[in-house]
Amino acid sequence: METKDQRYLVQQNKLADGGTKPPVFAKVMRSKEGKFEGVSFIKNKDKATVMTVAEAEEVIAWAASKKSNAKEYATKIICLGQ
Repeated sequence: METKDQRYLVQQNKLADGGTKPPVFAKVMRSKEGKFEGVSFIKNKDKATVMTVAEAEEVIAWAASKKSNAKEYATKIICLGQ
């Protein structure tokens, strides 16, 4: 039985603030069937969604296409514990 390598978070930092504000983290929204529906970005790292690299890439792609102000943020995948 194969286990999923779920140990990544998606982090966003606002570019304009010069690194003075804390980053926000992705919380994935899924339907009852488990289908990806979207993302909200929250301040609480402990409540952020831990995911695989593929899921994290899906989050970044969704944020880039659906959020009108995505270009104002640096979005990256980080390992859990960074």
